[in-house]
Amino acid sequence: MNEIDHRSRAAPITGALAAGVFAAYALPALAGLPGDDGRPLLPGLRAAIGVDDRTSSGAGFHLTFDDGPHPQGTPAVLEVLARHGVRATFFLVGEQVRRDPALVGELLAAGHGLGLHCDRHRNLLRLTPWQVREDLARAEDTITAASGRPLTLYRPPYGVLNTAALVLARRRAWRTLLWRRWGQDWRADATPERITERVSAGAAPGDVLLLHDADDYSAPGSWRRTVAALPLVLEQLACDGLVPVQL
Repeated sequence: MNEIDHRSRAAPITGALAAGVFAAYALPALAGLPGDDGRPLLPGLRAAIGVDDRTSSGAGFHLTFDDGPHPQGTPAVLEVLARHGVRATFFLVGEQVRRDPALVGELLAAGHGLGLHCDRHRNLLRLTPWQVREDLARAEDTITAASGRPLTLYRPPYGVLNTAALVLARRRAWRTLLWRRWGQDWRADATPERITERVSAGAAPGDVLLLHDADDYSAPGSWRRTVAALPLVLEQLACDGLVPVQL
């Protein structure tokens, strides 16, 4: 085989490999990446790969919290939600549950939903498929042991997916749920007013909203600003005619 023949035969293989890498990593990640307002950059792609970001009824709104449970942040959030009569969903981190498993019981006792976030908070694009599998399996074992209930919801760290995570979630019949608006409450420059504006401005019926009840993977003390913003968020959404609904 001469040099020209060799290059021409190798090119399709290289192209196929590149397409495979894109499908396994870049394509699912693009479905998860949000813009500055939290809305998806490629909303149509989410539905195409089986990812959801809206309430089942397409009405109202549903609040979700990531990264907990947290010994101070989670109880503080629960108190605000109880005062307003709102039920939310908490996407839990396995290593946080192992530190304080009793908080899972408090979430359930208050009538809130649970979802799986991860075992360790890492970007899935940096993990091999077997690392993703081990992380999800350990998180599932930890959360179900603490709750006594099977899991039905999944959301990856940073909202960034890869094919391994999507396949594993589908095999377990988990609903992969991202969000439509977020408060960016994890940022060091977040204030209650900015959080409220980011979450509520432009919120539409059916939106799933994202906040955080923990600061283990974000700016120190960020959960305090979330707790301060939460009543403002709920009041603004109510003024806009949006009511809390179940997923």
